[in-house]
Amino acid sequence: MRLVSWNVNGIRAVAGKGFLDSFKAMDADILGIQEIKALPEQVPDEIANIPGYKSVFYPAERKGYSGTGLYYRDTLDPKIELGFGVEEFDHEGRVIKADFGDFVLFNIYFPNGGRGDEYVQFKLRFYDCFLDQVRELQVQGREVICCGDVNTAHKEIDLSNPKANSKVSGFLPEERVYMDHFAEAGLIDTFRMLYPDRTEAYSWWSYKTFARERNVGWRIDYFFVTEGLRNRISESNMLSNIMGSDHCPICLDLN
Repeated sequence: MRLVSWNVNGIRAVAGKGFLDSFKAMDADILGIQEIKALPEQVPDEIANIPGYKSVFYPAERKGYSGTGLYYRDTLDPKIELGFGVEEFDHEGRVIKADFGDFVLFNIYFPNGGRGDEYVQFKLRFYDCFLDQVRELQVQGREVICCGDVNTAHKEIDLSNPKANSKVSGFLPEERVYMDHFAEAGLIDTFRMLYPDRTEAYSWWSYKTFARERNVGWRIDYFFVTEGLRNRISESNMLSNIMGSDHCPICLDLN
């Protein structure tokens, strides 16, 4: 089974940049997308209704902002829930939860704290809420996969200029410690599990200064899994050849 996660930075924008060709090339069984920036009725029909797949979109109340989407093969029949069930977070359309039977998938667009301390604190509360829900599922004996734009690079190896960004949201100490909390909660960073020492492996590049061409980037998109899925992982990587957004897709292949 192949799962793919991609912050598309606007589904209407990426629709005009070869999204359907990229979709076919990725050959995903499940694709979680983030930052759709559209209401469901604004998603082009050829993007919303791809043959062989079902889709669900969860928009933010604020137009042109945030939002998530999920595609899955029409042979699958997950139980879908939208949001955390927490009013503070759910008006931004950031979470699609899908129960596929042998695992529960969270497709999440985690908050960006770049607009100041108030937003950093909102982001940290969101992390806490997510961890609470993961722990609750673990108590029930369920396995969890989480994919999405986490908006934090964990270690210095995960971005090009760690010293220069040490006081920038996305690499603040209080944000990075939550990546430790994820690990403590039993969430495995699947890419680092397979490639612990790989450098210059990024999933986001600023549109400014031709950062992608120079590979000056950050690894802020992740697939996490709980321990019971560890031995099923065959690959977890960036699909950096696929264009259309300031993020590239990331994949997780499970046996």
